Amino acid sequence: MATVIQRPKKKRPLKNGHANMPEDIVRLISKKDLWTEQEYLALDNAVGAWMIELVDGRLEVLPMPNMIHQDILVFLFSFLKAFVSARGLGRVYFSPMPVRLFPGTLREPDIVFLKKNRIKDKRKPPEGADLVMEIVSPGGRKRDLKDKRSDYAKAKVPEYWIVDPKARSITILMLSSESYEVHGVFTEGDEATSKLLRGFKVAVSDVFAAGEEK
Repeated sequence: MATVIQRPKKKRPLKNGHANMPEDIVRLISKKDLWTEQEYLALDNAVGAWMIELVDGRLEVLPMPNMIHQDILVFLFSFLKAFVSARGLGRVYFSPMPVRLFPGTLREPDIVFLKKNRIKDKRKPPEGADLVMEIVSPGGRKRDLKDKRSDYAKAKVPEYWIVDPKARSITILMLSSESYEVHGVFTEGDEATSKLLRGFKVAVSDVFAAGEEK
C-alpha cells in the first residue's frame, strides 16, 4: 500500500489507512513537488520507521505491514536465502532497502535477489535487480499488480513474484522483451517454481500457512 504525497492544502497528519504520519514529516516531504535521487536517499535515511519510495520524482509513503505480511516475508526470505547461499549465486535482501530501477525511480521490494556481478557498492542502492518478490498489501493491489509490474519490466528485472494472500496465489512473471509474460499462477497444492533460479521451488500452501501460524 502506498500514498502519493502531494502538496497538502491543510497542515494536518496524512491519513493512509493504517496510521497517521506526524505533521512535521508531512510538511517536510511536501515542501516541493519533485525530488532528486540524492534528496530522496537523505530523506529515506532520516524518517526512521516509514518506508518511502521515489517514483518518477514523487514520493510514495508505505505504511508499516501487518504480522501476516511479515511472517510470509520471513518465510520466503529464509527459503530463498538458503537456496542462493548454498549455491553461491549472490545475495538476498528484504525491505526496507531501495533499489534504483531507472532515473527518478527507486522502489523497495519486499524481497530482492541480486547476482554477484550486480553488487558494486554496498553503501549505495543496487542498480536494478535479478528477481523481486512483492507481498500484496490490503488496499495496495493496483500498486503491486500493475504499477510495480510496469516499473520492474521497464527496469528489465528478469523475474517478478507477486504473492497474493487474498487470492492465496503466487504469480510468477518472466521478462520477455519489454514486458512480462506469465510463467505460472500457482495456488494451494502447487509448487511455485522459478525459471531464473533453476531448482528453486516453494509450496504455496506453506507460504500462506506461515502467515497464519499462531
